[in-house]
Amino acid sequence: MSDLASLESQSIYIFREAFHRFEKLAMLWSLGKDSNVMVWLARKAFFGHVPFPMVHVDTGKKFAEMYAFRDRYEKEWGLKLIRGTCPPIEEMDPTLPGSARSAARKTAGLKKILDEHKFDGLFAGIRRDEEATRAKERVFSPRGEGGKWDFRDQPPEFWDQYKTDFPPGTHIRIHPLLHWTETDIWRYTLAEGIPTIPLYYSKNGKRYRSLGDEDITHPVDSEASTIEEIIVELETTKVAERSGRAMDHESEDAFERLRAEGYM
Repeated sequence: MSDLASLESQSIYIFREAFHRFEKLAMLWSLGKDSNVMVWLARKAFFGHVPFPMVHVDTGKKFAEMYAFRDRYEKEWGLKLIRGTCPPIEEMDPTLPGSARSAARKTAGLKKILDEHKFDGLFAGIRRDEEATRAKERVFSPRGEGGKWDFRDQPPEFWDQYKTDFPPGTHIRIHPLLHWTETDIWRYTLAEGIPTIPLYYSKNGKRYRSLGDEDITHPVDSEASTIEEIIVELETTKVAERSGRAMDHESEDAFERLRAEGYM
């Protein structure tokens, strides 16, 4: 089995295990490269149909290309989409740095959706190699009240043996891409022909490696205008994937504080 096939097989197993274990599931859809691979894998896991809703927590500040992608593929992929809104920044913790405070709106918007729909399991497309705090995650990650994450108290997951028997009422975040890398995502996207947002490809010497709100996300220097060129670039670049995210350049603990409060 090739390495991509092995990654795909493990992710599909995680989807099916979660579907078997939890009654009310949903999937976060951020519209970026990782979550689009996640949707693609879910469609494969369930024979072309995604049997749970997508959740897009909309800050109202995404790129126009992201909204166009969402509206097109919601229909083409036959997705059931829940659109959530976010409270104003003035309601967020004033002790957070500016960009992190803006990002915290998504956490508050997600909490509102969880309170309304009572999902006991939520798929999220995070990867361990993406950011240091995310490296502490588990595939099946229990959350406390309000979606809070205690990274000091997570179940062990040795040899891909996942704990799924949690007490009734426990909210679980499920991470089918946790074992993937950025290069894996692009190699799989190329191999499968998965649609992508054009912002990922170089224009005038700049491209986006990670997509968030337009006002706090910036492009990186790059001449990579195809997936093949992106893969070659990733083999040598020293630039961090989230270097274009403004909140990642703020205080050292800002991202960890956001994650502990339930940030995706």
